[in-house]
Amino acid sequence: MTDATTHRPASRWPIFPTAPVRALLQPVLARVVRRIARRHPEMFARIAPYQQADFLIVARELPFALHLRPDPEQPVFRAVPRDPLPDHDARIEGPFMLLLNLVDGEDDGDAAFFSRDLVISGNTEAVVSLRNALDDVDGSIAQETADLFGPPGRAVLGVLRRRSGT
Repeated sequence: MTDATTHRPASRWPIFPTAPVRALLQPVLARVVRRIARRHPEMFARIAPYQQADFLIVARELPFALHLRPDPEQPVFRAVPRDPLPDHDARIEGPFMLLLNLVDGEDDGDAAFFSRDLVISGNTEAVVSLRNALDDVDGSIAQETADLFGPPGRAVLGVLRRRSGT
């Protein structure tokens, strides 16, 4: 299922050169998803019916979206243009810090959805499966990702968490 709605980049990014930034992010995002797949095979087993599903994650503050395909053999995690959004099975949209906190179970996804801070469209069953897979992970995926980049990564995550109060 594809949501035909397109979302323009946040208005504060009107001249932001998103293509070069996306190109720089691609190897970083690929490294992150490969490491998560290697360290958490149980997460990918939990989402088995939707391993070939294309999820778009749209952080409202960012001038690009993230495309996730949780295929354990060839996982995809990449930055994609927001205008137009590529074809997808499910879309998850919300403020960046809410999305980051949801990855680690720090925020209640149901409460965020019902308060309309989190918007879900497309295959909601796939989104629930992804959420359940993330909820079953021991530890923090955000912390593991930060650790992948050493002290600079941990410092950035610390700043983000302090700014959000988590």
